[in-house]
Amino acid sequence: MYYSKGNYEAFARPRKPVNIEAKSAYLVGGGLASLAAAAFLIRDGHIAGDRITILEASAISGGALDGAGNAETGWLIRGGREMEDHFECLWDLYRSIPSLEIEGASVLDEFYWLNKDDPNRSLQRATIERGQDAKTGMDFALTSKARREIIELVLALPEQLYEKRINEVFGKDFFESNFWLYWRTMFAFEEWHSALEMKLYVQRFIHHINGLPDFSTLKFTKYNQYESLVLPLITWLRQQGVKVQFDTQVMNVVFDIAPDRKVARRIEWIQSGQQGGIDLTEDDLVFVTNGSLVENSAWGDHHTPAKFDPIVHDGGSWHLWRNIAAQDPLFGKPDKFCTRPEESQWASASITTLDPRIPEYIEKIAKRPTRSGKVVTGGIVSVRDSSWLLSWTVNRQPHFKQQPPDQTVVWFYALFTDRPGDYVKKPMRDCTGEEITKEWLYHLGVPLAEIDQLAAEGAITRPCMMPFITAFFLTRNGTDRPKVVPDGVKNFAFIGQFAESTRDCIFTTEYSVRTGMEAVYQLLNIERGVPEVFGSIYDVRELIKSTVFLRDCEKLSVPFFAKRWVEKTIIGRLLEEYGLI
Repeated sequence: MYYSKGNYEAFARPRKPVNIEAKSAYLVGGGLASLAAAAFLIRDGHIAGDRITILEASAISGGALDGAGNAETGWLIRGGREMEDHFECLWDLYRSIPSLEIEGASVLDEFYWLNKDDPNRSLQRATIERGQDAKTGMDFALTSKARREIIELVLALPEQLYEKRINEVFGKDFFESNFWLYWRTMFAFEEWHSALEMKLYVQRFIHHINGLPDFSTLKFTKYNQYESLVLPLITWLRQQGVKVQFDTQVMNVVFDIAPDRKVARRIEWIQSGQQGGIDLTEDDLVFVTNGSLVENSAWGDHHTPAKFDPIVHDGGSWHLWRNIAAQDPLFGKPDKFCTRPEESQWASASITTLDPRIPEYIEKIAKRPTRSGKVVTGGIVSVRDSSWLLSWTVNRQPHFKQQPPDQTVVWFYALFTDRPGDYVKKPMRDCTGEEITKEWLYHLGVPLAEIDQLAAEGAITRPCMMPFITAFFLTRNGTDRPKVVPDGVKNFAFIGQFAESTRDCIFTTEYSVRTGMEAVYQLLNIERGVPEVFGSIYDVRELIKSTVFLRDCEKLSVPFFAKRWVEKTIIGRLLEEYGLI
């Protein structure tokens, strides 16, 4: 496998690999990484769809890309996905998947046209004092010390940041800036999370620094991610003959291991309560999604809190990874990620509004109508003075195809679930949906006398507790996550957020698809390059532009000794063009 850039290989079709007719594939987990790998096996690997089997423990595919519920009991979304134009592997996949919305179009076409016609932008990124504009504007409010710390982070070698926390490389000035408010709430970073991952994020999205305050660089799907991304993909896979075996808990993948050779020989599972499995040859390829950000997710309801369950249970993704990792050190260290739930948890809530008065308060903050079919909040609205550090968003409505026109679906989340609220004096993790609604309405600016009644009767709120939701952000070194295809392995790959790829950052749809693509291309030796991570960190124009915005557009003066290098040179022209001098 190798990386490529440009459109030469982007438009090329690889030829059929040698002996492909003899190969079969088993994909453990039905999330986006597995679905993407299955699609690449068919499109680029020329494997017949009926020789591919997806093994999924639940009753539905999609993993963390969910969207369920109904108008009577409330719509359900554990989270949403922010996307951008340089998700190279994601769009490489979806250019080949037919849209379910527009005849003759691909999912990429549908997404591209939608975001051309309705570009994203937030008109109020943060609030304070019960729904008032926090007036953060477009400024990052970084001191020279904080800016220097960002530069030092970007320039640091990855190994210098192994096991380091963000609060070990940044000081008080940084944590008091608007930049950190935007950053932590947009990506769900905590101060104790990995400085290495923070570095990867800054590098990965350096070209979007200017869009951080107003989300103008983000793009969103028309509906929830299950209906917009998972459903067209699984529909296409089924049309190709791919089999999905639900209610199947994979307990282990057993290997033959020699000093220079590792071969997966058996998959052991429990299906519908019955032990079973399948023996493997070297022509049987196995792809495992190791670890899960949504494992042990627990839903509450309007009158019941969501349960916090941090235990690793037999039959889950963490348990499977432990069993695989016990066979070889190159298979990673799952306990680095699944044994610190207090550092990896947060809670979200799906709010379905019933009373027309609630959307009126949303519209005051969003400065847009909620039922136009177009962008509403344009991304999360973060409540700067919330003790829970809560954020909420309203995506394009309807957010579900079957959603009635008198309902608005809101997604809500909080980073500090163990702190008492400002109106409801309880930690979010102990709150019912009704109590979460009260806290949200309080910060929307609803009059105090109306909050309790509106929360009780004007919405259906379903809280969701997720103990491992940011487990991949925990401090780590370079070997805690296994390589996509570990050294010496012949017929097996790790895929998903806990597999190690190059330069990319996690918690994105792109990373899931990238690892699936890299796995297929390595195991089948596909004669086409995997698109490299967009190289904006190596583009001097993007570096100048990001510097301008990190300085809140304050120009630099050119010292006398440097004038000869700036005046009448292309360097000076670039610095002037982007407004740095």
